[in-house]
Amino acid sequence: MLGATVVFALQDGISRHLAGAYNTYMVVMIRYWFFAAFVIFLALRNAGGIRAVAQTNQRGLQILRGVLLAGEICVAVYGFTILGLIESQAVFIGYPLIVAALSGPILGEQVGWRRWAAIGVGCIGVLIILQPGMGVFNPWAIIPLISAFMFALYGLLTRYAARQDSTATSFFWTGIVGSIMMTAIGIWFWEPMAQKDWGWMALLCVSGVAGHWLLMKCYEMAEASAVQPFAYFHLFWTAILGITVFGEDLRTAVIIGTGLIISAGLFTLWRESLKR
Repeated sequence: MLGATVVFALQDGISRHLAGAYNTYMVVMIRYWFFAAFVIFLALRNAGGIRAVAQTNQRGLQILRGVLLAGEICVAVYGFTILGLIESQAVFIGYPLIVAALSGPILGEQVGWRRWAAIGVGCIGVLIILQPGMGVFNPWAIIPLISAFMFALYGLLTRYAARQDSTATSFFWTGIVGSIMMTAIGIWFWEPMAQKDWGWMALLCVSGVAGHWLLMKCYEMAEASAVQPFAYFHLFWTAILGITVFGEDLRTAVIIGTGLIISAGLFTLWRESLKR
């Protein structure tokens, strides 16, 4: 999990660099081409091939998942270019709390008062970071909040799909649907890329696959609830990149708000492990 957070933070930094110089849709499209090639490669290694992996009775749900994730990546990468890595990630890490809030109406899970209290604390943390009404509120700060909501919904739909489909099936549909969607959009925004940036683009594609592979291996070897707290290191590595490479500032409000969000998220994970 720690290795995955390092790779994902590197991916965020490269995404910010490339999307700052080129159109976001084009960058995400090329990334998805490599992702699609990866899931096809995995499917071909399966005993039944692509046909067996792609078999599902929830095609509409799988397509919706793929569209949601592709859209979320576009929103997140665009947010990096507008707000920077630190501020975007500080708000985005609140997505587990959104998952907890929506798990009731979507998955039919019971959400007790303790988890609702944790969600409320996390919301206070987000408000501290965004600082509405303080005269410095940037409306663009809503972008990572939208990204977090989309990713939380994607995560919930993934859990819902897992009731019938295997991880390999969901992974396959995520890559293929996202690739088709981004190609249909991104091809219209194609622009020449400098030779040096193709190296960064290749590294972005490889890091995306490497991060997913590390995450898959992690969940094969340990329960999600046991390793999920380590996922918050993603923000730590991202902050280092933002400060050292992109010259971003770490505001006191961001530190306080992030502390509340992480504390609330860890408490929610703890309550889920107790229920199990």
